[in-house]
Formats: sequence, C-alpha cells, structure tokens
Amino acid sequence: MDYEKLGLKVGLEIHQQLNTERKLFCHCPTILRDDEPDGEILRILRPTLSEVGEIDRAALLEARKGKKFLYQYYNDSTCLVELDEEPPHEPSEEALKIALEVALLMNMKPVDLAYVMRKIVIDGSNTSGFQRTIFLARDGYVETEDGKVRIESLCLEEDAARKVEEREGIVVYNLDRLGIPLVEISTAPDIKSPKMAKDVAKRIGEILRATGKVKRGIGTIRQDINISIKDGARVEIKGVSELNLIDKVVEYEVLRQVNLLKIRDELKSRGAYVIEEIYDVTDLFKECKSRIIKRAIERGGKVKAIILKKFSGLVGKEIQPGRRLGTEFSDRAKVIAGVGGIFHTDELPNYGITDEDVKKLRERLKAEEEDTIIIVADEEEKAIKALEAVIERAKEAIEGVPEETRRALDDGTTSYLRPLPGAARMYPETDIPPIYITEELINEIKSNLPELPEEKVERFIKEYKLSEELAKKMVLSYYVDLFEELCKEFKNIKPTLIAKTLEETLKEIRREGYNIENIKESHLRELFKALSEGKLAKEGIPEVLKGFCEMPEKEIDEILEIKGLKGLSREEVEKIIEEIIKENIEVVKEKKEKALGMLMGRAMAKLRGKADGKMVNEILRSKIKEFI
Repeated sequence: MDYEKLGLKVGLEIHQQLNTERKLFCHCPTILRDDEPDGEILRILRPTLSEVGEIDRAALLEARKGKKFLYQYYNDSTCLVELDEEPPHEPSEEALKIALEVALLMNMKPVDLAYVMRKIVIDGSNTSGFQRTIFLARDGYVETEDGKVRIESLCLEEDAARKVEEREGIVVYNLDRLGIPLVEISTAPDIKSPKMAKDVAKRIGEILRATGKVKRGIGTIRQDINISIKDGARVEIKGVSELNLIDKVVEYEVLRQVNLLKIRDELKSRGAYVIEEIYDVTDLFKECKSRIIKRAIERGGKVKAIILKKFSGLVGKEIQPGRRLGTEFSDRAKVIAGVGGIFHTDELPNYGITDEDVKKLRERLKAEEEDTIIIVADEEEKAIKALEAVIERAKEAIEGVPEETRRALDDGTTSYLRPLPGAARMYPETDIPPIYITEELINEIKSNLPELPEEKVERFIKEYKLSEELAKKMVLSYYVDLFEELCKEFKNIKPTLIAKTLEETLKEIRREGYNIENIKESHLRELFKALSEGKLAKEGIPEVLKGFCEMPEKEIDEILEIKGLKGLSREEVEKIIEEIIKENIEVVKEKKEKALGMLMGRAMAKLRGKADGKMVNEILRSKIKEFI
C-alpha cells in the first residue's frame, strides 16, 4: 500500500518495567510469585466524576459490564497500599532517577515540578479504580534511519495487577505485579510506515536496555500503537508484546481501515440504514437444529433479532485476514453483553440453521434479500444488550471508522476492547505532594549516563575483539553487564568464548528443550571459574549448562562428576592418546601426519569436555612423531 498517499500516522506508547528493589508507591519487592496466595478480597469498582464533572466513556462501559474482581495477595510481598487500604507512600527515588536517565538519553526536557495524577481505570487491573502516573519529561527525540521521531512525553507510573483467570462474572487478579514502576514513553505521530514503527520501537528498546536498569523477559515491555489514516480514525491498539509483530499490526490496521471506508462508501451508495427495533423470534427457532440456539432456549433464554437494511453481502466481507465486518459486530456483542457470539444471514444457512429457518425469519421480519438479519440467542437481557451494541456498531459502519481501543491478537489482527478514553479520565492525586526535580539531581544523572548501544558495540569490538555481529548481540543481551564482569574476572578466558556461551550456547540448549530459566548468574560464574582453573574444558560447557538446567540446586563439582566431565591432567590425557594411537598403529604408520584428523576425532570422542581441544591436538602431533 502507498502509506504516504493514505496519510498514515503512527504513534507509539512504550511501557517498560524498571528493575528496582521496591515498588513505586510502597516498599514491597518487585517480584512475581507462582505459589499459592495467602488470601483474597472481592471488590466492585464504580466510575466517578472527574475534576471537570464528567464520567469517562471507557470507564462507563467497564462499569456496565457489572463484573466483580477478586484480588489475590501475599502477606510478605504485598501490603495495604496494593489493597487500597492505605495511602501511597513517597515515590521510589530509585525509579525516579532511572526514569529521568531514560528521558535524558532521549534528549528530553525534564519538568521542574512533577505532579502525581490519577488515571481512571476500572477494568479491575487496579484495586483503587485508577492508576497513578507522574509526568516527568517532554520534547525529546530519537534518531532513526528515516529521520528524527519526536518523543512527546515520558511518565513514571505503576504497573497494573496481573490477570490470573476469568470466571462467570468474576475476574481474578494477583497483586504481585501491581505497583511495579514502569516508564511510559509516548512518541509524536511522526511514524509513516509499518517498518518505521518497528524500527522506532527497537531503537527505544535499545536505549532502555542501555541503562541496565530495566526488567527483561516476557511481559516486562509492552507497546501500544496509535494508528490513523486520512478519512479514517485514530485507533489505539493495546498490548503488542512482540517487537516483530509491530509492523504487521500497523499493516493490518491500515488494511482494516481502508476496507471499512470501502464498506462505508458502498453502504452510503445503497442508502443503507439500521432499524433500531429488536424483535423476539424465539418461537421460530423452537425446532432449530443449532446446538447454540437449542441450548439457549432450553435454559429459558430468548432468540432476538435486528434488521440491517441493505447490508447484505457486506457483513460477511473480510476486512483483515480471517476477520470480517461481522466479526466487528460480534466483538462488540461479546465485550459489552458477554454473549458467546452472533449469527448473521450473510453466513447462513450454517451452524445447524437451515434455509427454511432463514426463509421463515425473513418472512416474519419482512426483510428483503438485500437486508442482513443479526440473531443472538442467550438470556433475554444479555441478548438485548448485545443487539443494542451491534446496532451502535452498524451505525458507525455507515459513517466509516470508529475511534476505539483494540486488543492486539497473536497473528497481528485486532479485536474490540473499549471506547477510546477521553480527557475526563485524569485528575490530581491528593495523597502525594509535588516532587521537585532539582538542577543538582539532573546534573548528577547527566554525569553518569550510560553508553548508547552503538557506542558500546564499537567498544566491544575494540576492547574484547568480538566480531561486529557478536558485539551487537552482546550489547542487546540480558547478560551484557555479566559479560563485562566475567571478562574482567577471568582474564585467561577469551571474551569471544564468554559471549558465545551467553548468547548462543544458552539459546541452543533452550531449543533442545532445556529450561534455561533455571540457570542463574551464580551458575554461570561457577562455570567460568571451573573453566579458568582447568577443571573443565570448553567443549564441556553445553553439558554443564544442561546439568544446571536439570539440577539447579547442585554445585559445579557435583555436575562435573555426574556428567563425567571432571578435567584430566596432562599426564592422563597423554596416556589416553597413546592408547588411541596404539589401537590405530597400522593407520598411523601408513598415513603418518595425515592420520591426525582421524585420531583427533577418536580422541575428542573420549576426551570432549574433559580436556581442551587445543591441548589434545598438540599432544597428538607430538605423539604421532614418536610412533613414526
């Protein structure tokens, strides 16, 4: 697609957890738990008027769902702040400094006085019904190969509670994640293509990792993407967790908006409109073979229907891969009313609904072939609520592209989440005084700014003699700081071997199915210490790492013993090599030095992990000369 002609504008909001000792507004640790919680509390959240006397439309929608929220807590790692039973404590100074460091690395201007704001969120992800956020810096930029992209703002805020499961009418959250500090970085809508969106996110991610003070792993960084095209609308897509998905999400959203505009034009040319009356057609479906409809009626539910005049053929039209306009209608019904889905005549007969069923339905409603009928079978209140949502979405289809917040799916497509929030969601936090950002603090941070990734790559090539490719991998690695520490501690080990172990060997054994999450930094230090002291040959590194994956509680000496990798002395290696030469003496006498390759293979089969390959080669060459 010609993105310039389409007037594509993209802005990113990047949320990154900070690796601090305590949470943002209390002194609880920033750890996630997988053990049983100590207790749980049940809450219902309701929207309130903002400072301007309005209720935010996104909050209002959440309240209408009527859900209850169950919060799991721990006595030793969550407190009354997370439970909203105690006012917040002073913000974490450590988190504040990290956030300001990130801001300065992106050429931003910190504020002099920072105010804590409340952002209304009543989807249950925060016990208080709002998220606390601190606006810290503005007017920065990052450089990309497509030019500068402005960074409009950087905020320091608390992460949300972790969703565990959803039961009938109850959403269960764990409070371990609630309050972990994160930075929210918002770009201007300067991004003009899907590839540029991915490149900008990658660049910001590199700057964040350069600090060495952000958390790593799945769920620690999340990207929200704001996308619009000419004649379309601004749509916010939440929760893109994979960098490699960003360009596809942008591409698919542009495709969706282009197709919705084509549908709009077709609907207008037909003179399409929506009849707002909801009809009860339960009696027509009493003998219907559809299991969904049969089950709904047996449970005392109703079958309700609406007519979309002159929509025929367009509700079933694909707008994203595998998603149609009818999917958009279904999303609204599911989110707002909690029904399982909808039926529409563009896809019938199907699902046990016959031609005869459709014919009777059209006759009852006096609907023409050019009309689309939408059907919902569920509890009467839910069915009506679902069809009211479909009516609203169908009206929006006639107008074009609705502004809304959508959820990113694993394949790059999106689904409806809620209306786009408005300004009515923000108001001041009354429990925390303003924070003074002094010139002395900024100067202190400026004097200790870390290297940017490209500077570190250049240094790694010069100082550690890494290849450019390996240097780039290492700079972006979770283990970058450990790499430098190990290089300084074990000067007799080549930095290239340390880097390849951390960046390549670990990934190789993970692909083999080993759980490398069991490997701690202490294990890696033990590994390289054993290597440095000659207890282990470099060929044994993969097996030792596998041993730590399987038996993380064991010491390295135990792993070496179990794996049969205890290093041999030179005398022991010489003895084994002499035996190998004697076993193959005829070949040695015939081929002389040319037998080295064959002998080396047989020697390493016996000595791999127990002796250094270089030493084995050296001894072999010497011993061959003795025997010939």
